Amino acid sequence: MNSYMDKYGDPRTNPWFLMSSPLPTLMICLSYVYLVKVLGPRYMENRKPFELTNLLIVYNFLQVLFSSWLFYEIGGAGWFTGRYNFQCQPVDHSKHPQTMRMVHACWWYYFSKFTEFFDTIFFVLRKKFDHVSTLHVIHHGVMPMSVWFGVKFTPGGHSTFFGLLNTFVHIIMYTYYMVSAMGPRWKRFLWWKKYLTTLQMAQFVGIMVHAFQLLFIDCDYPRAFVWWIGMHAVMFFFLFKDFYNQSYTKPKVRARSPVPVTTSLSEDVTYKNGSVKNGFSNGHTNGLVRARTVLPAGN
Repeated sequence: MNSYMDKYGDPRTNPWFLMSSPLPTLMICLSYVYLVKVLGPRYMENRKPFELTNLLIVYNFLQVLFSSWLFYEIGGAGWFTGRYNFQCQPVDHSKHPQTMRMVHACWWYYFSKFTEFFDTIFFVLRKKFDHVSTLHVIHHGVMPMSVWFGVKFTPGGHSTFFGLLNTFVHIIMYTYYMVSAMGPRWKRFLWWKKYLTTLQMAQFVGIMVHAFQLLFIDCDYPRAFVWWIGMHAVMFFFLFKDFYNQSYTKPKVRARSPVPVTTSLSEDVTYKNGSVKNGFSNGHTNGLVRARTVLPAGN
């Protein structure tokens, strides 16, 4: 394996952190899955959820900044300059400053996939285990390993369009998470959650079209990576589509309305914080527990 990596790997990124072998990245990804699906829930089982409001606001704000910088670097190194062709962009293996800017952006994009593990870790610490869905864990657990191959063998070129779209979506996504963490009074600004999921699906459609077009035109770009990126986009599209259907399109079963409880002079209603006199509330109306009919009192 080491011989193959040395022969076909990009010599510019080979000495960089975590780039010499896929095993460290694979072990980190597997450790993440074990942590959020087994070890973390077991640790939190008999503990109260952590209050992480301020930490979540800071974390999501930093992710917005990081994603914005990555979007700027990937675009500024190629896609916004006219140097990159949207139809076919081979990998530039030179050490031209603009080319190396893109290569470094690719590595930082790879590194950003590890920082996103904290999304899930915070869910576990807050005991929001229903948020740690199969979609969520697959999406975060697969991405570092997937991006590693790109940085190792094709840093730059056609595949960086994936990173351009993904970082743009993450700017919007982490902005949503940041506002959501600010508390209930900000919820009125979050009406666009449904459209955020639609945007995420649209990015995968764009990545599919951009990648698979190389199957029909002559381009000096590895076909293996065309399939690798395209099939990742297909997988994530259908996972997000399933989430969209579950969340927004399936009919929701309405809970049956409780039978209304009426009181009269002959009813004694007990509340959590007191009783009523002659069937009327003493002014406290929180927490109806039971109602029973009794014989009228003296009056």
